[in-house]
Amino acid sequence: MTHHPLLRTGRTLAVLAIALALGACSILKPAEKTDDGKAATAPTDEAAPGKSDVPTVRLITAQTPVVRAYRKTGARHIYKAYASRIYKGKIPPLVYAVVVVETDIDAEGKVTNVSFSRVPSHAPEVPPMIAELIKATSPLPSPGKLGGHTYIDTWLWDKSGKFQLDSLTLGQRSR
Repeated sequence: MTHHPLLRTGRTLAVLAIALALGACSILKPAEKTDDGKAATAPTDEAAPGKSDVPTVRLITAQTPVVRAYRKTGARHIYKAYASRIYKGKIPPLVYAVVVVETDIDAEGKVTNVSFSRVPSHAPEVPPMIAELIKATSPLPSPGKLGGHTYIDTWLWDKSGKFQLDSLTLGQRSR
């Protein structure tokens, strides 16, 4: 079976685009610096003594099992602190505010910063209230081997002021 020339060209272009994108990754890598802080003049192919090919960047993402487990641990800690404020049962279909919260914690669980990656424009009063609730529960449980990181959870805030966290939610009612 022969393929149409345009299909072959499209596949070739797709492969070329992927190769160029991957090649661009090395172009965007920051320049090596010398001991005096200046950029190195020419890259070398030889590995520097004592350097490893292992990246120093933490490769833990929000989807790793240990991070998902800590989300539940952190959420349980917040639920325990605010038991009377937890919305019981399934949350209404039109929740008042949905706020994605990024809580930076150190290796002992101490809250070092609270920021938001999603805030409701119609409910600007909610994020500061959430930040205060989180700070008041500090320290959160120790993250153990996970170490200091950013604990991310989505707060589902009812107009009554009660809430659920996405990692422990019972879901939403259909009506």
